[in-house]
Amino acid sequence: MSGDTHREDQAIRRATDRLVQVFAGTHSAEHVKDVMAAVHRRFDGYPVRDFVPVLVERIVRGELVAEAATAAAEAPSEASADVQPETVNPASDTPDSPESHSPESNRSSRIRSKGFLSLILGVAVAVVVAVVVVVNISQKETSPPPPPLTTVRGVIGSEKKAFFEDPQVLKAFADKGVKVEVEPAGSRQIATSVDLGRYDFAFPSSAPAGELIQRKRHVSAKYTPFSSPMAIATFKPIADLLTKAGVVKQGAVLTFNVDRYLELLTTDVKWAQLTGNTVYPVDKNILVSTTDPRTSNSAAMYLAITSYVANGDAIVHGATAEKNVLPLLTKLFTSQGYTDNTSEGPFDEYLTVGMGPTPMVWIYEAQFVDAAARGQIKPEMVLMYPSPTVLSKHTLVPLNTAGDRVGRLLSTDPELQRLAAEHGFRSGDATQFAKVAADHQVPVAKDLIDVVDIPSYDTLEHLLKGVGKAYG
Repeated sequence: MSGDTHREDQAIRRATDRLVQVFAGTHSAEHVKDVMAAVHRRFDGYPVRDFVPVLVERIVRGELVAEAATAAAEAPSEASADVQPETVNPASDTPDSPESHSPESNRSSRIRSKGFLSLILGVAVAVVVAVVVVVNISQKETSPPPPPLTTVRGVIGSEKKAFFEDPQVLKAFADKGVKVEVEPAGSRQIATSVDLGRYDFAFPSSAPAGELIQRKRHVSAKYTPFSSPMAIATFKPIADLLTKAGVVKQGAVLTFNVDRYLELLTTDVKWAQLTGNTVYPVDKNILVSTTDPRTSNSAAMYLAITSYVANGDAIVHGATAEKNVLPLLTKLFTSQGYTDNTSEGPFDEYLTVGMGPTPMVWIYEAQFVDAAARGQIKPEMVLMYPSPTVLSKHTLVPLNTAGDRVGRLLSTDPELQRLAAEHGFRSGDATQFAKVAADHQVPVAKDLIDVVDIPSYDTLEHLLKGVGKAYG
């Protein structure tokens, strides 16, 4: 059973339980369940399943209300049939009849008349109450349908694709009258080569990419609804091996020493040369696998960290500093061979193939937490935090009023903020993210202390272009 089918079946069961309680006074539980199952079957074969449980519940409510209304309408005639009118004695209408004026006869007549009236009044009241209830229910069920959803289109960094495809996220937007449609792309692609005229908002994964979009589109507004530090996905045997080599430090979380890593890289130390290496004895450079720096923001974040360390733990600024660090930065990328355009590609390979081709993968922390929430993380898979690291601030740039609405909802709506945390993103409420990580047993850095700033937009562009030239 797929995850989507499982969620739909759960929603149908919850709706059935609600309707069983609502109609307990008029319909048996078995009848409610039968109607629910019959209506649900009407949607077999429909490709879009997001709102099927809501539609099924609404239709079943209408049918059950209609049945209740029919039963109530028939109630008066059935009650009247049970009331037999008294047989009139013709003699009692005759003035000469001695019994017609006796005290006992008059009292008996009054008692019978009162009883008959009480019964008629009781039936009438019951009918009025039933009609009022049915009318009220019918009015609620026949209330005007909600207005059609406003479709808002956006281009997003690929690491947010799972979030925007989540049925709960779709519903949260729909509850606010919005249908969000997105297309993924590399964050630098979004800023440099994607035709933004087709979209209502752009949502790259970093402030520099967002800044470039703002410049090009002459937009002053922006939103940063959530963020994610950069991290490294690896395997426990690799982490243990690098611990012996002085690259990784064990603790509450695994810390990856970037300075020591660059030292091994510049001296061309291979995996097979590490002391006691029996888990990954291959004749390859010790490299972290990244995305393509010409298109992807995560690679730009990798460049920001390594350039900081290569520059003597200082942010690169000025032509001289750029020239000094560029040879090392170029080697970090060109030594990898082929690199993917988006962070989704190498992380998917990490999850499915194992440590053979990619023993260490540069990712967003959110990707690892999200995969853990989906049950995709195996016991030997672990997360490392580079020291220093950078915080990738996911920046939404609205391109019109519709896009601005999405930015505001993502930044302020409690349900969307909660769902962002479930997908591994850090928002304004740190407790939500911490709970998600704890629930799925992912050791995460509680307080991000060793965080450095990203170089200025112009410096970062100079470095990225310099590396890009080496690709030919």
